[in-house]
Amino acid sequence: MAKRVLIKFSGEALSGDEGHGIDTNILKYIAGEIKELVDNGIEVGVVIGGGNIIRGVSAAKDGIIKRTSGDYMGMMATVINAVAMQEALEHIGLKVRLQSAIKMEQIAESFIVRRAKRHLEKGRVVIFAAGTGNPFFTTDTAGTLRATEIEADMIIKATKVDGVYDKDPSQHADAKKLDKITYDDALKDHIKVMDDTSIALAKDNSLPIVVCNMFEKGNLQAIMDGDMSKCSIVE
Repeated sequence: MAKRVLIKFSGEALSGDEGHGIDTNILKYIAGEIKELVDNGIEVGVVIGGGNIIRGVSAAKDGIIKRTSGDYMGMMATVINAVAMQEALEHIGLKVRLQSAIKMEQIAESFIVRRAKRHLEKGRVVIFAAGTGNPFFTTDTAGTLRATEIEADMIIKATKVDGVYDKDPSQHADAKKLDKITYDDALKDHIKVMDDTSIALAKDNSLPIVVCNMFEKGNLQAIMDGDMSKCSIVE
């Protein structure tokens, strides 16, 4: 059984049916799934996207806002989500530390990998916010980077689908689920797992990527127990 994991949640998933903002019922649900891991001795790191608030690419699409500024706006959106997740986890009794790649002392610790590892060893959930701290990098890449830095056994990309398909299952009835694929296959244009930078980083560090449906109750713990039947794995 894996001992340490980094879970990457999409920001859009936090918005629920509204499509924007934060649905506290979803926060509560995610917190419960994470608590199950912690209660079973798993060390958990978390990265959350900011797409429910703003995306850098979208903010900069008409040229009024520069891409670098748009990406910094997106990083701050991830901090908002991270604070919300911290509150939800603490509400159910977990000990949590929030670390930011951008210095903001009143809100979060600055990211220090040794401190993050120490928090994890003490049973605290560590939420990594503000992406990598640099523009032009996605939160997928930030998740893979942090997973590598904390020496996680795997990174779980918790999404709204139950794995990776050879084509978009929402548009193609004959889409086939791929239970296990290689990093090289995941880098092919027609298979979207994570962005290419994050996959290449995972490949360089032999870090397994597991893609699963975050709304399948108990799925995260099942994966940590070695049950990959309801997900896809890239390795």
